[in-house]
Formats: sequence, C-alpha cells, structure tokens
Amino acid sequence: MKHFNWNIGRYDRAQAAQLTRSGMNPLTAVILSARNISSPADIRSLTEDTLEQLYSPLLMKDMDRAAARISRAITAGEHVAVYGDYDVDGITSACLMATYLRSRKLPCEIYIPDRLREGYGVRRSGVDRLREMGVTLIVTVDCGVTAAAEAEYAAACGIDMVITDHHECGGSLPSAAAAVVDPKRPDCAYPFKQLAGVGVAFKVICAVEQTDPAALLEQYGDLVALGTVADVMPVTGENRIFLRRGMAVMRRGDRAGIAALCAAAGTELSQLNVGSAGFSIAPRLNAAGRVGTTDTAVGLLTTDDPAQAAEYAQTLCAYNRQRQQLEGAMFEDAVAMLDKNPPAGAPIVLAGSSWHQGVAGIVASRLTEKYGLPCVMICLKDGVGRGSCRSVPGVSIYAALEACADCLDGFGGHDMAAGLNIREENIPAFRSALAGAVRLQGGCTGQQTLNIDFEVIKPGLLTVPNVEASRVLEPYGAGNPAPLLCIRDGEIMSVTPLSGGKHTKFRLRKNGEQFDCIFFSRSPEELEVAAGRPADVAFTPQINEFRDRKSVQLLLSDVKVG
Repeated sequence: MKHFNWNIGRYDRAQAAQLTRSGMNPLTAVILSARNISSPADIRSLTEDTLEQLYSPLLMKDMDRAAARISRAITAGEHVAVYGDYDVDGITSACLMATYLRSRKLPCEIYIPDRLREGYGVRRSGVDRLREMGVTLIVTVDCGVTAAAEAEYAAACGIDMVITDHHECGGSLPSAAAAVVDPKRPDCAYPFKQLAGVGVAFKVICAVEQTDPAALLEQYGDLVALGTVADVMPVTGENRIFLRRGMAVMRRGDRAGIAALCAAAGTELSQLNVGSAGFSIAPRLNAAGRVGTTDTAVGLLTTDDPAQAAEYAQTLCAYNRQRQQLEGAMFEDAVAMLDKNPPAGAPIVLAGSSWHQGVAGIVASRLTEKYGLPCVMICLKDGVGRGSCRSVPGVSIYAALEACADCLDGFGGHDMAAGLNIREENIPAFRSALAGAVRLQGGCTGQQTLNIDFEVIKPGLLTVPNVEASRVLEPYGAGNPAPLLCIRDGEIMSVTPLSGGKHTKFRLRKNGEQFDCIFFSRSPEELEVAAGRPADVAFTPQINEFRDRKSVQLLLSDVKVG
C-alpha cells in the first residue's frame, strides 16, 4: 500500500488553554490553535452564520446592469431563457434562476447544452434554438464569460444576454452583453472571489429583489448549497453561510426532488451533510449530464410532485450505475497504460478513442489521487480530442494550459480543474509543453502529503462530548477540512474484515484508551494490520451510535504498521 508523507502541525498550548478558559471545548480549542485561529472575529466568522457576513451584491461589477435588465424583463413579461451547464453547479444554477423567474410570472426556458454533441458553454446553435422560441433575453449561469462572439451573435439576432459566471475570464469580456457578472473579472472589486456559479446566480436574484437574503435562502438555499458542494468551492466566507443555511433547508425535505433522490440513494435526509451531499447526491445529478440527459436532473429539481420526483430519482440512479461501469473500464485502461509507461513525476496526459467523454473528469480525478500528479484525459473522435484536466495543490492547471495555448484549440476552467480541445496531432507537443509549464510552477513529485493538524499525545482528549462539541466547526470541505489528527505508537488489539474484506476495522489502544478504527476500501492484507502490531494512524474523529450507545470512532486516512 502506498503511504502519504505526514506533515504534522503543532498547536500553541498557552493559546489553546486561553481559549478553553474562555469557555470553549478543549478539543475545539486545540484544533483552532493548530490552525492559528484565535481572534474573536475569526472564531465568530467560522462558528456563526450571521447574514451580516454577506456582502451587498451590488459590489459586484455590472450587477446593477444585470439587475436592471432582468427587472425590465419582469415588468414587460418578456420571454426569457436561462442558459446553463451540464454539471451540478450549472444544473442547480439553471433551476434556481428559472424557478425564481417563473415565480415572477415570466415565460422561462431552461437550455443546457448536450455534453457530447455541443460541449461546454454558450453556442450559436443554442442561441438559434432560443431565437426560434421567441426568447428576447438570455441569462447565462455558470458559463458565458468567454462567449464574446456568441454574445455579439445574440445581439445581432435581437437577443440581449446577461452573463453570470464564476470562471476565469481569460481574454476580452463579452462587450456585446447587457451585463457580465463574474467576481473574477479583473475589474471587479467584490471581496469574495470563490462563489460557485450558483452563488453568483443567487446574488443576482438578491440584487433584483433588493430584500433580506434570509427569506431567499429559505426558498433557494438548498439549491445554492448543493451546487456549491458539488463544485468543491471553499467552505469559507459567504460559501460557509450558504452551506450552513442551505443544508438546513435541504434536511427539511421541502424540495420533493432532493427528498426523493436521498431516498433512492439510501441517504438519510435528516442526516444529510456536506460530505453525503457531495458523495451521494451530487454524483447522481452529475450522471444525467455524463451519460443521460440533463432534462431528468432539471425535472427532479423543479417538480413539486413527489411521485414524479421518485421516477426522476430512479432514472438518475440508473444513470449513475451506468456511469460507474464506464468509469471503471476507463480507469483500468488508464492504469494499464501507466503501468507500461510510468509518469515519472511528469503530468499524466493520456488519450483514447474508445473512452466516454462523460466520465473523463472523474477518471482524471482518480488518477490524480492515485499518482499525486496533474492529469489530462483526452477522448478522441475523428482526429479531434476533448480533454478533462485535474490538478494537485500547488499547481494551477489553468495557468499551465495558458502556457500551452499554442497547442490547443481552446480551454477554460479553474486552478484545480479545466477542460480543453485539441487536435490529435498536437498531443505529443502538448504533453511536452505541459510538463515544462508545470516545472516552471515548481513541479510535482507524485508524493502526496497529509497535512495533519496535530498529534494526539493524550487520547483521553477524544471523548464523545469533546468530539460532538467540535462539530461547531462544520460544515467541512475545501478550505475548511475536517480535523485530521494522528496517534503514534498505538497497539492493534484486534482486526475485523468488513464487507467480505473490502473494508477494515480494527481496535487500537494507546495509554489505556481504546478506539475502533475504520479504513474504507482497503483490506486488512493491503493495510498489513494484525493484532499485536504497533501502528501510527492518521484519522478524523467521529461519533458512532449503535443501539443507543455513542462512542468515538476513528475514520482513517492512513495507517503505518511497525
């Protein structure tokens, strides 16, 4: 089994003691100290979700123009279209904006391009279809900031375009658009740059309504939270408030589609959190755009009929099973290629003509996780390739693609994930150029590191009340990871294979304290664990409840057996 490098942090004992004396739970105090969070203001921003922490949407460049144009459409009863994207952020953004506009009595279309036939972003063919429907205003969500030519084309067709996006701008903004709202615009002074597409769309609605955002979060917070989770936005700033409030709305089950999808996925609605939404609900919605039709996901999130929602949910689960099969086959192909030609510290660039574009991004993520290297998976058809890119911390794949632009027909995305178009004959030159661009950023070794908050010297700190109290730091996610701790020089007392050896449970003892440890997707043989052996474990503490009895359980990220 491949192990991680452990980067074990420390905490200031005096600082942690001071936080404890102020009334804070001792485990929470140590975690905050390890993360160098000690000022009252920083602690409040992490543990509270007052709406005073939300910025005025009008601080965003062009927001006044966007709100004015949409308000004019509402007053005139125009025929409007929401142009979205086929991932969960794009789908939730489209459903959010369309549901709002329909609540204002506007005729409103939802247009999401087909991943395989049309690809990402605004296309002339989409504008043509909407023009035929009589649309006079297109509001883009989670796309459009690079659609300068398409905005000009729409204007020539007599259609205004309000662009709302959160992607990197790269080049000239669409000057023909009525408004371009994107916090990443170079000339946008909005303080929080890390909104998901659905977060930007929500801000637009707030600007149009000019009302207390609390009421709007009660209506739409579940969609905002779901899109933010699925797009792996940092759980900081405004996103933290959206997630706290939105997850509470989601758990109430007000939206028939989310309740139905939780039931179909076997996820307890009342226990839904950022983790389960990201690993259980989001993939099923994403499967619609990957192997099926996004109409199913849109229908799920916009219907009020529980029976219809249940049908949509079952279809999405079927799509997800198909996605898993395609993903597994593509991953095995990629690993076989890399076994023959190991990446040796360079970014992984693989191409295949039999691969399904809909799962390329997931496979790229899995390869990045397995090898600790940036990865580009290119699906070829008739000499043209479409690639999905994923990166590792410290390497901006978007900046690397900018440096390789001469090899590409187009690209877009973020620091950690991007997409590209490339001709097959340019792939060798691109592979070399990408390796050089990554080296200029400092390169990558392929060795992955676990950033551990601190070592637990006295395991008696890990009590049920302490672990429960530390949940005040939730929701966890990018930018605010779940606490990752370690215990060294423990002793394995017993080992129990789970699910036919697919998972492993063992009992660990240290200084008279004993804990059950769980390692998912690894067998006892892979972990090399056995009773009586010493072990170091890296883990997140959690509460296990069985037959009305609570205990602290350690969810393992790595184990090193002596």
